[in-house]
Amino acid sequence: MQVNRAEGGGLRVKFTLHGLINQIHFSQIAQPERMDELWKDTCFEMFWGGPDQGGYFEYNFAPSGQWAAYAFTGYRQGMTELSCAPPCIDCSKDEKIFEMTVNLDLPESMRDMDAMLGFSAVIADNDGRTSYWALAHPPGRPDFHHKDCFALQLEARSAA
Repeated sequence: MQVNRAEGGGLRVKFTLHGLINQIHFSQIAQPERMDELWKDTCFEMFWGGPDQGGYFEYNFAPSGQWAAYAFTGYRQGMTELSCAPPCIDCSKDEKIFEMTVNLDLPESMRDMDAMLGFSAVIADNDGRTSYWALAHPPGRPDFHHKDCFALQLEARSAA
């Protein structure tokens, strides 16, 4: 996984999977639109929170091109749709590597803040099994909303 701030308040995230890619279930390419419950199939997620804030944002990106974005006021509380521009999702795969590159135009409120990020993946295989991956997990069952998963610090873009 790679993440970089882009000019103009954007963010570029690249997710890469290595392995037996043909055994992963990928939903069919669809109209790139906002869609709920993407976590029920293979998808990638980004959680964004300020270092000292209880609220956070969640983005979901599916290989189909569909996406979702939510704002939370606290841990799994106060969920609303995040008003934002649609991301640009580009995928490529062969038998050993899958790559998804996501270009996001961040909402104004997120552009100039230090952030703690959580990146995760829900991987469904062709036999109906699902595995959960993240930069960090809290103890117990996977819970991507838990602050222990927000393991990557991204500093605000400098004005220089």
